[in-house]
Amino acid sequence: MDIVIGSRGSDLALWQAHFVRDELESLGHQVTIKIIHTRGDKIQHLSFDKIEGKGFFTKEIEDALLSKSIDLAVHSHKDLETTPPNGLLIGAVSYRENPTDRLLIRKTAADTSKTLSLPDNAVVGTSSARRQTQIKRLCPSVNLKDLRGNVPTRIQKLREGQYDAIILASAGIMRLELDLSDLVEVELDPKSFVPAPAQGVLGLQIREGDTELAAVLQNMNNENVAREIGIERSVLRNLDGGCQLPLGVYCTAGENGHDVHVSFATNKTGKAHLKTYKAVNLDSIVSTVLEDLKTL
Repeated sequence: MDIVIGSRGSDLALWQAHFVRDELESLGHQVTIKIIHTRGDKIQHLSFDKIEGKGFFTKEIEDALLSKSIDLAVHSHKDLETTPPNGLLIGAVSYRENPTDRLLIRKTAADTSKTLSLPDNAVVGTSSARRQTQIKRLCPSVNLKDLRGNVPTRIQKLREGQYDAIILASAGIMRLELDLSDLVEVELDPKSFVPAPAQGVLGLQIREGDTELAAVLQNMNNENVAREIGIERSVLRNLDGGCQLPLGVYCTAGENGHDVHVSFATNKTGKAHLKTYKAVNLDSIVSTVLEDLKTL
């Protein structure tokens, strides 16, 4: 089967596309990759909450899929809208790379006597409302500054001294195998600094009715990961949220069922509330979480 993959052009997006290409080729298929530029790639001077609409990093790729100029879209699953466009569906999800967030600090700015090695009044770069509320909860004195660009670009801005520290997803750092020996790395505990729903997972999107490709992708689908991020994204969907929502949800298998860790704030300047739920029945956990969040 000949398959055309649509992908953004960043280093990380292309790593993801190449990973899926290699998996498909190992199954005997011919694969090419087509780079598509999204609105989120083109608008680099604004934070996410100042860009109108949703699907900053996905809409143009989804349009190409619907128009049949590509056959398969590879996304960072956390970037996808929880309600897919008419005519599209997720054909498979990948394994989950390390889902944590990671704090990168310039060595000259790090203070190991302080929480997370962040000095008082440190300038911390992130455009994520979720990360902003959680870092403020742990280190109230920090000064937040918007940070945009692909992963290497963000790290270069840190090295240039535009920030004392920045926050990135561990998955991107690990997949790109970046040399960060000149920086201090602090991996943030996902139970206390909760990742975005589906962070570290790839979503493989196809057209409804493409039964041949759907059957191929079932060989690549991780059912356990799909079930756990399904819970995470259900909370997000029921709150009608997207990248701008200060929400972290992380679901893991525990000794007696599942643990669901949630961080939520009403807005990006609000207080982040943290709670862990013990869930034997995953189908009931979403309603429990939502009822609790309504009281904030």
